[in-house]
Amino acid sequence: MGVVFAKTPKGHDEIATKAGGLSPRVRRLLIFVDGKRSVEELRGMLPADDLQHTLGMLEEEGYIEFHDIAGLPPGAASPAALPAVTAFSELPSTPDPVRLQQARNFMINTLNAFVGALGTSSLLDRLENAAGHLELRALYDEWYHSIVMSRDGKREAESLRGKLLNVI
Repeated sequence: MGVVFAKTPKGHDEIATKAGGLSPRVRRLLIFVDGKRSVEELRGMLPADDLQHTLGMLEEEGYIEFHDIAGLPPGAASPAALPAVTAFSELPSTPDPVRLQQARNFMINTLNAFVGALGTSSLLDRLENAAGHLELRALYDEWYHSIVMSRDGKREAESLRGKLLNVI
């Protein structure tokens, strides 16, 4: 069972015209999204450590959209019931300082472990000074990009992303 995406009209236009300026790797993924292959099948076909992030970017920019869930009978799940690939969990009604500190520590520790403090000192400072979940979430893309751009972090990117999305 897995989520299946399909190209939108914008996605089909991108394949035909290359007007969106997607990188070759992202464009290749867009080509493979066909409304039949699940995310798990795409993972097996493409050596992309940041597949979830790339699918999320394509979804957010309107190139692909949720199509189906492979392995479920038709009509068993509606697209409205599923979150976007990069969706954050709903924020608690009252601020949770423990979750906030867990997310902050996770982001800082993973940057230090996989990238190093020298290349990310500005981001580390902003993470340390973030006043709440919304500020940490605003730094999420920059954190993820830094992790993916490191040699060791690239291998662990999806796992780290999933763990962070559980607390952020």
